[in-house]
Amino acid sequence: MNKFVNYPLYLKVTCVLLSLVVFSYMAILLENIFVPLFLGLLVASLLVPFSQFLETKFRFSRGIASIIVVLIALSVLVGVLFLIGMQLVHLEDEWPAFQSQLMDSVGVIQEWVYTKFGIAKEHQLNYIESAASNSLKTGTDILGAAMSSLSTLVMFIVFTFLYSVFLLIYRGHLVRFVLMLFHDKHRDKVLDTVHAIQHMVKKYLVGLLLQMIIVSTLALIVFAILDIKYSLMLAVITGILNVLPYVGILIALIITVLITFATASGAKVLFVLIGFVVIHAIDGNIVMPKIVGSKVKVNSLVVIIGLILGEMAWGISGMLLAIPALAIIKIICDRVESLRPWGYLLGEESLPKDIVVEDEIKEEQEH
Repeated sequence: MNKFVNYPLYLKVTCVLLSLVVFSYMAILLENIFVPLFLGLLVASLLVPFSQFLETKFRFSRGIASIIVVLIALSVLVGVLFLIGMQLVHLEDEWPAFQSQLMDSVGVIQEWVYTKFGIAKEHQLNYIESAASNSLKTGTDILGAAMSSLSTLVMFIVFTFLYSVFLLIYRGHLVRFVLMLFHDKHRDKVLDTVHAIQHMVKKYLVGLLLQMIIVSTLALIVFAILDIKYSLMLAVITGILNVLPYVGILIALIITVLITFATASGAKVLFVLIGFVVIHAIDGNIVMPKIVGSKVKVNSLVVIIGLILGEMAWGISGMLLAIPALAIIKIICDRVESLRPWGYLLGEESLPKDIVVEDEIKEEQEH
């Protein structure tokens, strides 16, 4: 490490960039391995306390305890997906009624466009029919692709939870392996880093679950007051999609507006927009900073860049994993002397600890 520090700047930058290119290429190439493995690591970190409870309280073996807690977590996930699926089945049954209501709404809009802009209804109708035909074809293609990739999604979930089981079983073995990679004099620092990462991941995921529950509850209250159809399904989708910062709430808004537009009056769409603004304001100013943001000390600029890079590399999965990955990188950078400037760059705006101490000493000397 000391020799590397003494290298010229251009050589160090070249080595770092080449390492990033190789790592990025390997990450994209081995997406089907890395994504479920990383997700499994996050799930295992969240389930470690429950596994330890079964091991100490009921004297279960580590293997049995790991399997039990992972099966419980999988059951919860399947229950949520089943709930959404049942609502989607009802949504499909009422599609003809949705289509009729949508056409009525389109007729009103056509009349308004003709009155305001003088565009004949025949020209509007030709354009709408062309767009609708393309949209239906695209929607059918998307639905077919989704159905064909259902088995892939199931396998993805299965491997994620399988990784979780084995990571829980071999967690001690893996920690000892990490310790063996470093000199004995760094043992305490390595253990502190591992514990900090585990603590951060656990607190972050718990905060994320609480945020999903709170946002879903707020959305359910708003949708129930507005008497929106499929309010439960839309509320759950809003809470789940809200996990994606800045993007998820917009996707949830589009889905809710489309369903509301097809099943209710146009006035309710405006109230839905206002409701989403209120929900987003509460989430962004109260829920997110207090429950989730306090666990991940990464600034918003880095989060946005991480989300873009994550989506480019791994799609939606990359966006989900971007924030915890950045938080883990920051923890490591904060504990490695040569990487502390990068940890400071990733974090919120504040002075590094050593600079703060120097400023305090200067102030005391002046007084």
